[in-house]
Amino acid sequence: MSTIMGIDIETYSSAPLPKCGVYRYTDAPDFEVLLFSYAYDDEPVVTIDLACGEKLPEDVIAALNDPTVIKAAYNAQFERVCLSRHLGHWLDPHQWRCTAVMAAYLTLPSRLADVAVALKLSQQKMEEGKDLIRYFSVPCKPTKINGGRTRNMPADAPEKWALYKQYNAQDVETERAVRKALEAWLLPEHEWKLYALDQQINDRGVRVDKKLVKNAIAVDEVFTEAAYQQAKELTGLENPGSVNQLKAWLADQDMPMESLAKKIVQEKASQSDGIVAELLNLRLELSKTSVKKYEAMARTVCRDGRIHGLLQFGGASRTFRWAGRLVQIQNLPQNHLPDLDLAREIVKAGDEEMLDSLFGSVPGTLSELIRTAFIPKEGCRFIVADFSAIEARVLAWLAGEDWVLDEFRGKGKIYEATASRMFHIPQETIVKGHPNYEYRQKGKQATLSCGYGGGVGALKAMGAKMPEEEMQPLVDAWRAANPNIVAFWNAMDRAARKVIRSKTSARVGKVTLYWQDDKMLMRLPSGRNLCYQSPHFTMNRFGSDAIGYYAPNSAGQMVEQETFGGKLAENATQAIARDILAHAMLNLDAAGYPIVFHVHDEAVMEMPIGEGSMEDACAVMGQPPDWALDLPLRADGYECAYYRKD
Repeated sequence: MSTIMGIDIETYSSAPLPKCGVYRYTDAPDFEVLLFSYAYDDEPVVTIDLACGEKLPEDVIAALNDPTVIKAAYNAQFERVCLSRHLGHWLDPHQWRCTAVMAAYLTLPSRLADVAVALKLSQQKMEEGKDLIRYFSVPCKPTKINGGRTRNMPADAPEKWALYKQYNAQDVETERAVRKALEAWLLPEHEWKLYALDQQINDRGVRVDKKLVKNAIAVDEVFTEAAYQQAKELTGLENPGSVNQLKAWLADQDMPMESLAKKIVQEKASQSDGIVAELLNLRLELSKTSVKKYEAMARTVCRDGRIHGLLQFGGASRTFRWAGRLVQIQNLPQNHLPDLDLAREIVKAGDEEMLDSLFGSVPGTLSELIRTAFIPKEGCRFIVADFSAIEARVLAWLAGEDWVLDEFRGKGKIYEATASRMFHIPQETIVKGHPNYEYRQKGKQATLSCGYGGGVGALKAMGAKMPEEEMQPLVDAWRAANPNIVAFWNAMDRAARKVIRSKTSARVGKVTLYWQDDKMLMRLPSGRNLCYQSPHFTMNRFGSDAIGYYAPNSAGQMVEQETFGGKLAENATQAIARDILAHAMLNLDAAGYPIVFHVHDEAVMEMPIGEGSMEDACAVMGQPPDWALDLPLRADGYECAYYRKD
């Protein structure tokens, strides 16, 4: 059995950690490790005061590099990256275990203090911690009282420093108590291999076109100032950016508006003319700018020209999918510009007038260029590969909807095939130029909206463009065309109710629901579980009997949530799609395709020009795991000199 070394550190950097991430935080010239507390297994905690001149002992340095010693920490990426910077070389993530990941696996809160409370542990975080971190670990404002200093040192407050050391040591105790409480629910070892790969991808990072980012921000500033001045001239207002002033002006123009939300402004703009229409359209134009992502890039890029730490392992609650961080790459705007190369060059030249004259919308163009700010290093190109309709494939596989699987094994035109079954028209007539082609869009909207029990509300949420009276018939037609998927939702609902009522187990096709220690677990074909804490029966907002469970809210408190058969089917489908992507990423890495980031079901690889190929990468990605050999997978891809949507 391996030795476990529990670790917690306190650090200092002038870079703001929440805004720039740990890699940029440690990249600041003034970064340093202040305190290092550790404990082997159940031994007492030892604290090393680096800020006051103590050094890491040689045996501790050796342990940090020893593969037989497992290093454990809460949010272990922080400790590993900081200590890697301190030691001058990358520490191997295969040797680390993250207690926060263990907590996320059981759908517990993301913060150590909240997990300790949720688990009702005797070892809790010290409440003084936040104040001590603010005092010693971030810059301070110079004042007459503190002698004009911009940083507090141990000698400035010896009593506080002694308390900070206690706090640091206590975190090791609390983290150890959390780890021991969670050891009965260990992640499959396979997941730790994925965690290590995730850390290597974050360590690798992705290069950013710093000139494009810098000038995109500058071009936006020029446009915004010009638009602001134009709004002042139109309205005569001192501050047309003020919501209250603008509402009052609109009311004077016989256009009273309770809200200036984008959807309402769009509606009113289409109903008005003259200066009111001009003003509302100007406001809409300003709302298109996604300059915040450029600002996030500028804030997080490191001295090596790359952004690191864009993804969080297991960051999506329950399904354990990856979550985007810092720049939030999971929701990048799409690009539809006819000439991306030209648009990029104009922005890099900082020519706002040329951009406006050639592309019309400066904010819209900048928004569409965000993806292209990610670029490969010199001598390389990106290979982008993604799964085709992965959720539709997995859902049909789980439910045994064979006609869907047969379509994916054949032509793969799922929207046309769906429309054909829904509206009883020949699939071969659903082609461009034929009157029946309009049904493809309906098949697509239904496929994307209705798979998890969703109805008219789901169609609206997905932005379906059709009269409302057509929506319910569309939902009914999709359900009639997919009877096994509908049966799967109902079977999942019945199984969950049986498990909760009788504290037993129930199998639904390829997944099993079972009860253990006040938890309902969903065993996936991959072997990992989804966890529902303290499941029970409750009443929903419609007054009907519903399935309840507890999950953390944004404040870290465990609060009641509701679920139903369609939602359980969605959890299973998205979790399995995540497991398939994880399997593909391991295969791509082993085949020599280094991933720099991934988005949903898409992997972006940085490959030297002349090495590897898009076709080979897609073939590797399309290999199903052993537990899903009968699932028809297909990966499509393309190569590019900067990231974009093909």
